[in-house]
Amino acid sequence: MSTAAPERRNPRGVNLNVTLSCPECKVFPPELIERHAEGDIVCGLCGLVLCSRIIDNRSEWRTFNNDDQKGDDPSRVGEATNSILDGDQLNTVISAGIDATRTARDLNRTQSKSFADKRSHTLQAAFSKITQMCDGYQLPKVVQDGAKEVYKLVYDDPSLKGKSQESIMAGAIFLGCRKASVPRSFKEIWALTNVPRKEIGRVFKQINNIIQRKNEEQGGIITYQNDSINTRHTNPEDLVGRFCSHLGLSPQIASSAQTIAKNLKTVGVLEGRSPTTIAATVIYFTSVAFDQNLTLAKISEKTGVSEGTIKSSYKLMHAERSKLIDPSWIESGKVSASKVE
Repeated sequence: MSTAAPERRNPRGVNLNVTLSCPECKVFPPELIERHAEGDIVCGLCGLVLCSRIIDNRSEWRTFNNDDQKGDDPSRVGEATNSILDGDQLNTVISAGIDATRTARDLNRTQSKSFADKRSHTLQAAFSKITQMCDGYQLPKVVQDGAKEVYKLVYDDPSLKGKSQESIMAGAIFLGCRKASVPRSFKEIWALTNVPRKEIGRVFKQINNIIQRKNEEQGGIITYQNDSINTRHTNPEDLVGRFCSHLGLSPQIASSAQTIAKNLKTVGVLEGRSPTTIAATVIYFTSVAFDQNLTLAKISEKTGVSEGTIKSSYKLMHAERSKLIDPSWIESGKVSASKVE
């Protein structure tokens, strides 16, 4: 009696012999190009993308001395360099926490006394505090970078000896806001840094003088992210737009108030007054002209200008009201003629 041999089954599994080919060209073997910068596999004949989001499995290199490669360093690891700081910025820090041994604490103390790293550590601590201040007031990154560069230029200047680091940071942030065309008043910087407004004004003037002096010493080439340092005055028109937004006014009223602020320069009214006072007075003048239900107390609260100051400045603007109000506003009925007479 014979027994039949058991039937062999075809093994099932993953077929590893998979060949990627181009469905358009249908050329075998295919000419494929791996573009690691985009993470794609592209056909070299027709340019069709065959696979996307591929993983780069090539080796990572790290060299500790560029002289070994004659200036060619293929390193792709390490943190991004900061253009504001000096040096390679790849330093080793010896920790000395609560559970650290005595030897670790001694090494940490010795490293902290290193003169080469003292400047970088000081700047990094200051930059961290500036970033924290700006983030708390939701200032954009361009303001943070500008404030950091100003601080780096002036923080160790002898003329600022005796000034607190907080006041120097406040002045740098104030100047960084101006450079980024997002000016802030001294009162807003005071609320941000807790440095008195008069102190901010004094330090700001000293910083401005230091920058101008260094600019003259270096032949007018002080780089500010490939741009010259801008120390222009705060524009009342910019403050008008921001204050109108805080007061919840419509874009039409805000645009009209900015137009009136521009006309002030031509007429020559309120010359010598602070930009914040001019902005608050212009908003009050515009609200009266356009019959807006906006109280003087609310404007004073949002702008930080006293009601008495706004009233005295408003009288000067009211005397020149015919030159400040656009005639087209009267023709369209937005402003009544009685407001101009």
